[in-house]
Amino acid sequence: MYESKKKYFYGTGRRKSSIARVRVYENGTGSIIINGRDINDYFGLETLKLVVRQPLVTTELVDKVDVVVSVCGGGVSGQAGAIRHGIARALLTVNPEFRASLKAAGFLTRDPRMKERKKYGLKAARRAPQFSKR
Repeated sequence: MYESKKKYFYGTGRRKSSIARVRVYENGTGSIIINGRDINDYFGLETLKLVVRQPLVTTELVDKVDVVVSVCGGGVSGQAGAIRHGIARALLTVNPEFRASLKAAGFLTRDPRMKERKKYGLKAARRAPQFSKR
């Protein structure tokens, strides 16, 4: 697929429990490969494809770079967010002048929202056992 000789820019993205390792290749055709599959095969929903492409649209590099992603963990929504975060970080190494537009759009900020842990004495994070008067 992509030979190791070709120059690329690397970025790691995280969201919920998903981790995406992103490589951005210069002088590309605009293809996005996720875990060896095309973006159209990997994500069914158009909104998730839109989320992944947002940093490229912001920096106007949609048809100028190729993106190869290795993502694991979480669900499809978390993976899309992780890929977006990774692409934004990789684009910073391509050109540091992209920082202002990417930061204004909020693509460089790691989303801290995670699943809350289950507490003892409860059935879930906040769900208490059902109260019975008798």
